[in-house]
Amino acid sequence: MSDIYQRKRDHIDLCNTGDVGPGDHRGLFEELWLVHDAMPELSMADLDTSTRLLDHPLKAPVMVTGMTGGPPEAGRINRGLARVCERLGLAFGVGSQRVITKAEASAGTFAVRDVAPDVVLFGNIGINQARDFGIDSVRALMDRIGADYLAVHLNPAMELVQPGADADSDFSRGYETIARLVDALDGRVLVKECGTGLSPRVVRRLHAAGVRAVDISGSGGTSWIKVEALRARGALADLGLLFADWGIPTAAATAMAAGVGPQIVASGGVGDGLTGGKALALGADVVGCARPVLQAFLDEERGGEEGAAAFLEQFIQGIRMVMALTGCRTPTALRAAPRVVGPRLAAWIEQGGRGGGGGER
Repeated sequence: MSDIYQRKRDHIDLCNTGDVGPGDHRGLFEELWLVHDAMPELSMADLDTSTRLLDHPLKAPVMVTGMTGGPPEAGRINRGLARVCERLGLAFGVGSQRVITKAEASAGTFAVRDVAPDVVLFGNIGINQARDFGIDSVRALMDRIGADYLAVHLNPAMELVQPGADADSDFSRGYETIARLVDALDGRVLVKECGTGLSPRVVRRLHAAGVRAVDISGSGGTSWIKVEALRARGALADLGLLFADWGIPTAAATAMAAGVGPQIVASGGVGDGLTGGKALALGADVVGCARPVLQAFLDEERGGEEGAAAFLEQFIQGIRMVMALTGCRTPTALRAAPRVVGPRLAAWIEQGGRGGGGGER
């Protein structure tokens, strides 16, 4: 049990204080400029940030995406952040519930309904575990915490550099598993990457399998490959550091997935309201944030729930400012805002959108 918990503790510590950020880009959001409107002809009171994610309304297009669960300190984080998200009307996700199957005592660290009964809540399980555990076991994990939806995470790059016996290299039967889950859970499924992005080809195939929402979780924020590389030793660590910047930049993944079909949660380097506004302009329905919220919560001087709430309120105010300065009354209206796209992002959108997501099957 201690080994299982130690990995989760390592993740919390590295995401809070470690050098696990991006390399030469920040999701390529630096390659997008929204054109300023000096006469927007609106009042800030006219702005409406409300939206819907799947079947639930949100007061702002923001989700605190899944991070942790397992050791006792993870329970404090989950419960505190769930309370904040309920107060602000945002969506919230817990970390991978796989640990419950190995350490029953960890189940309580995912329980937030008693403190946040109305928060829009996402459970979490890996695609390989969903395949191997079976539908009934996955549904039980979801029901156990009273989740509204299940986030199924895809993380092949992370798995290939993860040290220890839990690492997995069998990525078969993924689409079949997703289709079965969508059917069994009445469509209450979000499929998410873990920092390396979803290509248009993958998004299209997920849509064909009935998936109504995806979190593209692109490259540009926390590199989970790098997190695992910092936990590894020797050749495995070297391999992880070599691939630390692997993935589809978040801005590109968002733009390429726009209009394919599923709702889009854009995460990966979306650490402030300006970047969030850019992601919405590129076609995201909701923007996701994790590491900066964790850091605000764990801040020794101004942390806790109030620290996380202050960060998220500022984040939302940043989105509102983007809306005001482009003359957009709603987040959806940002999609039509005039913009300038830099050459690297333009190349990704033009060339990466032609296919991508794998070779011959």
